[in-house]
Amino acid sequence: MRVRTTLAGTAALLLSVALAAPAVAAAGPARHGRGHGHGHAATREAVEAVVRDGVPGVTATVKDAHGTWSATAGVGDTRTDAPRSAADRYRVGSITKTFVATVLLQLEAEGRLSLEDTVDAWLPGVVRGHGHDGHAITVRQLLNHTSGIHNYTEDEDFTRTYFLKDGFLRHRYDTLAPRDLVAIAMRHSPYFAPGTSWHYSNTNYVLAGMVIEKVTGHPYATEIRRRILEPLHLTATSVPGTRVTVPRPSSRAYGKLAETATGPTYDVTDLNPSFASAAGEMISDSADLDRFYSALLRGRLLPPRQLTEMKTTVKGAEVPRAGYGLGLQETVLDCGVHVWGHDGGIHGSGSAAVTTADGRHSLALNLNADWTGDPDAVVRAEFC
Repeated sequence: MRVRTTLAGTAALLLSVALAAPAVAAAGPARHGRGHGHGHAATREAVEAVVRDGVPGVTATVKDAHGTWSATAGVGDTRTDAPRSAADRYRVGSITKTFVATVLLQLEAEGRLSLEDTVDAWLPGVVRGHGHDGHAITVRQLLNHTSGIHNYTEDEDFTRTYFLKDGFLRHRYDTLAPRDLVAIAMRHSPYFAPGTSWHYSNTNYVLAGMVIEKVTGHPYATEIRRRILEPLHLTATSVPGTRVTVPRPSSRAYGKLAETATGPTYDVTDLNPSFASAAGEMISDSADLDRFYSALLRGRLLPPRQLTEMKTTVKGAEVPRAGYGLGLQETVLDCGVHVWGHDGGIHGSGSAAVTTADGRHSLALNLNADWTGDPDAVVRAEFC
């Protein structure tokens, strides 16, 4: 399920590829919450294996017909050896995209915009330069990554400034406006003509957040809170804006801030997530993510037509076993099971949240490291 959803382009290879690395902390026994713990032996083993592979700590929560089950392994703080908790809040990275797409589809259902509206109709002159043309790109193409718009996190200067050690330590608290991020992308040529191919681009969702604000008159964060978080009572989920800390309970987040998985490990928990914007700034916990994706797939957030639109997928070379819809990914696991959801990566954090097509079996998990570990292995263990 790794769809280059980490917020770096070049840095995606550094932050999300599973590489062999010495363990930061020894794996402790999995800790289990309420529910039918006897039914998840493979998932428990996969959680513990991720820690043996070098991730400091993991937290995972499953919700299905039998109830809610949680497991943790490893530590949430390498200084104190405090364990991870099933209640940990964490940065979810590109899982944010599903929330953003849901709001835009709600607006379509209300007749306030069309997926076939051009970007320029809502954001005149914003997508322009080096071959980019907002007149030729639709809202739909933003949401399913067929716009061809350059990914701003693949800009080399951006990567050096916000993902590698010297730049990150100097700039971790900088505030960047959405237009600043789009302007970085406009310095480059598009990947292809709109609608002719597929390429994951965080710029698409920065623009999607800007469209929400233009349509509603409110920041996209306000609309997510009003339309999703409050109705579903997702009390652990937030859109932090420029807030640099993660609300408690939470663990620390760790990264290498380097082009390899070797070398020192840094605490990267505190940062200004405005560099991620609507492409990946949100914070949540595993129980909330289970509830969100279950509600979404069960039709509680979108009318049937809009949910069908969201689940209409395209395929690209980057996602050979998956299809990407509108902020929602379908993955066919090795065992043939289909799951829907998204994954996400940001400094010191790798997450995945998936559910079955009927929304009745959901899993969300987080790794507090960005240089090693495979969330997909836990997903396969739970569903296969």
